[in-house]
Amino acid sequence: MSAAERTGQAPGRPGGLADRLGAAVRLRADGRPEEARELLVRLGAEHPEDAEVAYQTAWTHDVLGLEAEAVPHYRRALALPGLSEADRRGALLGLGSTYRVLDRAEEAVTTLGDGVREFPDDAALRTFLAMALYSAGRPKEALELALTVVADTSSDPGVTAYERAIRHYARDLDDLS
Repeated sequence: MSAAERTGQAPGRPGGLADRLGAAVRLRADGRPEEARELLVRLGAEHPEDAEVAYQTAWTHDVLGLEAEAVPHYRRALALPGLSEADRRGALLGLGSTYRVLDRAEEAVTTLGDGVREFPDDAALRTFLAMALYSAGRPKEALELALTVVADTSSDPGVTAYERAIRHYARDLDDLS
């Protein structure tokens, strides 16, 4: 969660921008994403070099089902300096997921793969990469990664009891022994 999400304001920004960005985030959180979008588009035009404005704009477009319109905002957010680590993770996941929804599976794999290389312990990025791999026609890699995420993150007694076997098959799904 970004600073703007937590507090409704963006620290280190001029009061007007911080207040308006916080208002847009609150509008989206309050179930008024179209109003948030209108405000964020204006903010993006006024502050094209602000990574968090670009990220919040992308996120809001996604909430509205406007995935194609979200892409350039995600790309700009990721290209600019200034995103917090949490927002960068969210932007990589959002862009990769958006590419998959738009049937741009290879771009999804590339984006999410970049995210996993940057944040290797992020289970959400690895899970979305598994979905993108499946969509890209690479089901074996997808299942291997998904099984690894399950083994790495599950505390379910049934999974933990078989963790060693799950990890073995994640490395070699074709081993029938």
